[in-house]
Amino acid sequence: MTKRNYRLLFLSTPVGALGSGIGGGVELTLQNAAKALMAKGHEVEIVAPEGSVTNVTKLTQISGNMQTSAQTQVGADMVVIPQNSVLENMWSYARESQNQFDLLFNFAYDWLPLYLTPFFNRPIAHWISMSSLSPVMDAMVSKISGICPDAIAVNTRACADTFSHGDRLMIMGKGIDVNQYNFIAKPKNPSLAWVGRISPEKGLEDAASAAQSTGLPLHVFGLIQDEGYWQKIQTSFPKAEIYYEGFLSTDNLQQKLGQCSALLMTPRWIEAFGNAAIEAFACGVPVISYSSGGLKEIVRHGKTGFLVKMGSVPGLVKAIDQLDQIDRFTCRQQVEAEYSLEVWGDRLEKWFDKLISNYSNARIS
Repeated sequence: MTKRNYRLLFLSTPVGALGSGIGGGVELTLQNAAKALMAKGHEVEIVAPEGSVTNVTKLTQISGNMQTSAQTQVGADMVVIPQNSVLENMWSYARESQNQFDLLFNFAYDWLPLYLTPFFNRPIAHWISMSSLSPVMDAMVSKISGICPDAIAVNTRACADTFSHGDRLMIMGKGIDVNQYNFIAKPKNPSLAWVGRISPEKGLEDAASAAQSTGLPLHVFGLIQDEGYWQKIQTSFPKAEIYYEGFLSTDNLQQKLGQCSALLMTPRWIEAFGNAAIEAFACGVPVISYSSGGLKEIVRHGKTGFLVKMGSVPGLVKAIDQLDQIDRFTCRQQVEAEYSLEVWGDRLEKWFDKLISNYSNARIS
């Protein structure tokens, strides 16, 4: 059977421009998925809010008002869409151009794209990047996963289990371009790293507390989403040696991250995956993480890092003291075996094969 090359339309998150960092790990995930599938011969066009940038493939920018981030609507049982919504405008573009593509790939954690799925004449694959946050989203995920089997994927089993019909969701993992990350066998000076959006649910204060207790410098990478929270972190831990490194490109991030002794991941919510964990592994950096969500499925306790009870700063400190037990090359090997673009591209391609085949058969019958 001859392998078919697909024309794919990727629809980015509507909470911010691609490249801004506002979309968090979704931005990296989308671009890595495009790279993985293009390497296998497929064509990709990305649709994203105005002001977006990417050097991966063709980009279509759409104007409109940004969508409110789902993290700020935890527990909400209503749908909120602003006037002249960029989300609505992106999906209007998708509807008008859908016949040019074999499949649409949605990266928005939002009700509208899920609702629209049965009304399009092309299959839509949905990437759910976060755990269940609200009843209205949970209900729509359940409804569409029943109507369109295998149309919705998540990162990890832990993420799927937060939804009421999580057994219907595809578990797809993630992938990164390992060649973009330099392996560092031994950092020049002991230090700690923390990577992520600087926002309360990410738990930066616990990493700052651990840094203050150990006396090790803490390098913080990421977009400051909550300025008040960031200021409170600095005043609450006056003896901690904290350096804000900014929101960096992958190349600049990996250069600085690779020189750290460990990455601390301290989320106060169920993290669906944790891109920073596999980026750290690619550099040879062990990960010390709270034992929750998808991170439990990534970090090999005692092998590529340590898993600590959520909220336990003493646990973080104890793990930091045990870092000499970790072989940094083992971290790199785990990424190459489980999270390379080649491995992930194979999974995505098989998923799309199934969706396109099922859709074609349904139309024939």
